[in-house]
Amino acid sequence: MTDDAKPNTQATRKSKTSSPKVGKARALSGAPETPAIPTPDIGTPGADALPIQAGEVVDENAQSESPRLQALFDVAQNYGELSFENYAIIRNLAETLRDELCAWLSETPNCVYLVPPEGRFSAKNYQSAAYSVAGKGYLPLKPISFGLAVKVSPDKDFMRLQMHCRKEGEAVYVRIEKQREMRVAIPLEDGALEPLFASIYEYLMGYFQSRIDDYDHGRYGTTEIGFDIQRMTG
Repeated sequence: MTDDAKPNTQATRKSKTSSPKVGKARALSGAPETPAIPTPDIGTPGADALPIQAGEVVDENAQSESPRLQALFDVAQNYGELSFENYAIIRNLAETLRDELCAWLSETPNCVYLVPPEGRFSAKNYQSAAYSVAGKGYLPLKPISFGLAVKVSPDKDFMRLQMHCRKEGEAVYVRIEKQREMRVAIPLEDGALEPLFASIYEYLMGYFQSRIDDYDHGRYGTTEIGFDIQRMTG
């Protein structure tokens, strides 16, 4: 299962600002309409996994896999389903955090974006590329990180925070940079992320104020790396 699939899980709550848009598909002029075949969640090297079409006959005498290989197939499939569930839950939390944090900070939109956790970034939402599992092909079952870019000046300076998430039981544990983890219960309920909003805001305020204090007291001559602010000129 790839990370490009848009997650849709009943275990999470969709953001109020991310309602799907539904439209009607239009067939090309002169081309006959054909029924769409859904893409399997996990790709296969052939067409054996496609649904049986009308008129096809199932060969009940076809040779089945050995018990050992079938057991391997089963556990791999279970791994894939859980890895997608893990990704879907964390991605839903990230998108809800982006939208609701921006609304919590300001009535002006576009003050928070989901960006890659490392490397250069722009003031835009990177969709699936915002997550540490992007480009991995078969989704790994592991904690997931993403970048949260927050606007910190009228000149369109954005500061990126690395957000680290891991699911444990009926909760996701979220860590801002190298700070302590915060527990967020799932499915998300109204107001569940407000303590996280406050922690992010306090972290950003403290980041700048602590360096101002160090400068005022002559303690700013360090080799600390962590300045991750970019100005968007576009």
